[in-house]
Order: sequence, then structure tokens, then C-alpha cells
Amino acid sequence: MVSDRIRWDEKALIRAASNEGVDLKIVDPKTIFLNVSRNLDKLKNLFSEIVIDRCVSYFRGLHIAAILEKADVKVINPFNVSLICGNKLFTTLALANAGIPVPKTHVAFTKEGVLKALDEIGFPAVIKPVVGSWGRLIALIKDVDSAQAIIESREQIHNALLQIYYIQEYVERPPRDIRVLVIGDEAVAASYRYSPENDWRTNVARGGISKPCRLTEELEDLVLRAADAVGGGVLAVDCMESPAGILVHEINSTAEFRGLCSATGVDIPRKIMKYVIEMMKK
Repeated sequence: MVSDRIRWDEKALIRAASNEGVDLKIVDPKTIFLNVSRNLDKLKNLFSEIVIDRCVSYFRGLHIAAILEKADVKVINPFNVSLICGNKLFTTLALANAGIPVPKTHVAFTKEGVLKALDEIGFPAVIKPVVGSWGRLIALIKDVDSAQAIIESREQIHNALLQIYYIQEYVERPPRDIRVLVIGDEAVAASYRYSPENDWRTNVARGGISKPCRLTEELEDLVLRAADAVGGGVLAVDCMESPAGILVHEINSTAEFRGLCSATGVDIPRKIMKYVIEMMKK
């Protein structure tokens, strides 16, 4: 397992590996270097035949996955899956192409484009960074003045990714969303994530509260199709209940599952490790 931070989730995976008799080696990518100018097969001696990519850093994990796959090492999740899921725009494109219902979404690249997009979507709207997690830098745009303030602040950061403006309609919904963990071809657990007080975002990292959610046939079918649209693996599919039905708005390829375990009682680390064992046999 490659991990640049050992959180509750990684500790749970380590315990599950021990319980399942898996010799799990932990590699901290902050302490290594990889020679990519010679025979990459030598990397198998360092990483073994299969690697669980649990890097918190999206770009670090993505580049490691690319290197390992060139060395013919299986990675969970694969490079292409991580690439798509780590970028909200790429995720939306994959979902929309597969016919998965998503919120109305526009992308713009300048202040003028953003204002035109907001004029079409209407207020309130939500603006998000294309790369990011835990609800950071997501803003609720209520009018033109707040839109201009957000654009100006982004321009001052001088980050090229923040000059890509990912804009979605604000979906009228209950103060919660739904997270479903998909492992391979199985939806294993689902929870509602409720917004904390004085915040409209539902991220558990921001104080959101997880409670059990029943996995209906409709929800299960939707999340499995969504997971398949981005390439499959171990994925957290985030959905919203809209007046028109359930929408998929995000998929996470390095899913945190502490809240989901607590809310549902499902032994998610054990299920992930069982999936890893199955992948080792293929």
C-alpha cells in the first residue's frame, strides 16, 4: 500500500490485511525516489505485484500509478480511474457520456465566460475547483457581486487549475447527500451525509454527520453504472436527491470510509481486502 498519510482508514486496511493473512507492505512515497529511465521491472521488487494507492495527494498518487502500471504492477485504483475521478470535469464528462444523470454543469475559462454561464444557469449556483477534496474552495454564488469576488480571488492565487471555472446549478434538495461505496461490481454500503450547522456542504471532513441509507434497487443500479462509467474499482459515489430524481455529482477514487463504517456497521476494510485478494488471483 502506498500512502503519504496514515489515517484511520489506512490503519483499518492494515488491520484487515493482517486478519486476512495478507502480507501488506507500507510505502511512504515521501521517502522514496523511482528510477524511470531504466528497466521498470525492478520496481516490482519494491512494490510487489499489486498496489493499493491511498495517497492523499491526487497528483502524487496519479504519477505513482502511471509509473507502476508501466512496470506491469496492478494498481487499485488504476491510473485512468484516478485521473478521471480526481478531476470533477473529467468525471462529469464520463458520467454524462454514459447517460448518468448529473447536475447541470458549465465550464468557463474567463470572467466573461463565468458571468455568461451564470446568466444561463441562474442564481444561486455553485462554483468548484476541478481538482480538490473535502469541500475546499467550493463556493455558493448568490449574485453577480459574489461571483466577481470569487473570480478576483482566484486570479490572485495564480494557479492554472483555478482558472478553469466549474459551475453547477444549485440543486434544491434535503440538507444531505448520499455516499455509496462501490467495490468491484458490488455496492457495499450507503449513508446519508448531513450538513453541519451553518454550512450547506455535507463533507464529513467539515463536520458532516453520517447516518444509514437504505440501498434501494434504483440507487444500487445508478451507482454501479456510475462506477462503471469511470472504470470501476474501489469508489465512493456521491449522489443528491433532486426533484427530478437522484443525481450523481462526484466520484472519489481514494475514498475515506470511516463515517460510512460507523453509520452502517459494514466492515468495509475487510471487503476491500477481499477485493484485493481477488485481484491478486487474476
